[in-house]
Amino acid sequence: MEVLRSRLDTRSEGYQSNRVAMLEKLAYIETQLELARAGGGERAIARLRSRGKMLIRERIEMLLDRDTPFLELSPLAGWGSEFNVGGGLTMGVGTISGVECMIQGNDPTVAGGAMTTYAAKKIMRALEVARQNRLPYVQMVESAGADLRRSTDSAEAEMARQTTHFAESGRFFYDITELSAMRTPTMSIVFGSSTAGGAYQPGMSDYNIFIRGKSKVFLGGPPLVKMATGEESNDEDLGGGELHATKSGLADYLVDDELAAIRKARQVIAHYNWRKLGPGPTMPPDPPLYDAEELLGVASPDLRVPFDIREVIARIVDGSRFEEFKPLYGTTLVTGWASIHGYPVGIIGNNGVLFSDSSEKATQFIQLCNQVDVPIIFLQNITGYMVGRIYEEGGIVKNGAKMINAVSNSNVPHITIIVGASYGAGNYGMSGRAYNTRFVFCWPIAKIAVMGPQQLAGVMSIVRRGQAAGAGVPFDEEEDAKIRAAVEDRSEKESLALFATGRVADDGIIDPRDTRTVLGLTLSAVHNNEVRGTTGYGVYRM
Repeated sequence: MEVLRSRLDTRSEGYQSNRVAMLEKLAYIETQLELARAGGGERAIARLRSRGKMLIRERIEMLLDRDTPFLELSPLAGWGSEFNVGGGLTMGVGTISGVECMIQGNDPTVAGGAMTTYAAKKIMRALEVARQNRLPYVQMVESAGADLRRSTDSAEAEMARQTTHFAESGRFFYDITELSAMRTPTMSIVFGSSTAGGAYQPGMSDYNIFIRGKSKVFLGGPPLVKMATGEESNDEDLGGGELHATKSGLADYLVDDELAAIRKARQVIAHYNWRKLGPGPTMPPDPPLYDAEELLGVASPDLRVPFDIREVIARIVDGSRFEEFKPLYGTTLVTGWASIHGYPVGIIGNNGVLFSDSSEKATQFIQLCNQVDVPIIFLQNITGYMVGRIYEEGGIVKNGAKMINAVSNSNVPHITIIVGASYGAGNYGMSGRAYNTRFVFCWPIAKIAVMGPQQLAGVMSIVRRGQAAGAGVPFDEEEDAKIRAAVEDRSEKESLALFATGRVADDGIIDPRDTRTVLGLTLSAVHNNEVRGTTGYGVYRM
């Protein structure tokens, strides 16, 4: 297989400027990650420790196999909202007793682990990752239930919030049981309270581990029972670990403390007799010839400045080896074969806007990957499909549709890294989140929008100008300039990678230097399930 030759000039002014800008963005992201790790703050942490309890990340660290990585997903959920950064819940993929698992747990320092909007979104995503990739599911439960403290400005908004809550919480009960039906084990380790709807988390799990004197599981707590029936009770008598281990049968294992609960979980997972259905690595996992550190300066924060996506590929694939497919055709799209940490992959990366020829090239390549059961890595830096009369005559709609058809019907795992722009239908054609992509990560400079901020403001201005002409009234240029500036500003803010990741629209923002590692971890995870391509597609307009 051919080896890519880098043409990146790391001494150039442009490279150095890009590197500085990327490091500044990474420094800010680190401050936000520190907020997520801080949970509910020092007082809440001190209160938790005074009760002899560990922090959620400490629990996860003790659960994982020694010196193995934890790929945290959506760590900045809730960024830019009224909620704590992180959403009060931690989740990710890690290895327990040699088994890759999807792990999620409430952060009891944030509102007692209450289920916020973003915690619910993260749980739904955790369950989706477990289902798609056939990952055993472990939930570390300590929650005060649904977060009922939030108020909204109108009765309609409050009703919408409550409706969404029921849809999300009800769905994750369904998804837990569906995992079990798919022969993917589920486990609850109950570290504290699990009340009301939260009681169904252990109620619907295959295995439950309770802690004596700590675990509390009931549909209605003592105050609610008092109001509903007049019965006097306390937490322990109503739903403590002893009761559920000896009388209700909800607890499968009863242990004395948190460390014992974690040891028991590791023992139980060890007897899963778990086997991956996908093949293991088959290629030499040689490191790339070029330093990952150089990825910091490859891309400009000004996404209008082009760069060669091969420079990224050369720094993430094994030995920088890349067999490029159709290199002379559809040159705004790079396609080819490589391996990452020994896993064979197909790679599709943008080198410009998508034309008809690049769309057809992608369509053929996706079909070939499906024929040989190879996952596809999408490297997005796309402003969309080409527009204009000559391109419409040339069939850009039908040819772009072929590419989207191929992406939609492809069965092999897709993993997408947004390294730059992700605009319009280009997001769809390059396997955006809506296309059952297994994992989606962003570089800090990434932007995701229907179209670029300037283009959006310009289109709206043209529409207003046409409306004024149609009505026969003068066009207010000064007012239009104000509106354009406001639209550009808002669109710019809402297209930022931080805005998207804060709303759980992707799986997280990653340091470009970690791209190869993240891809290796996700490729390992997707191979828990079968990696088998589709045998048929929908109708292509020829």
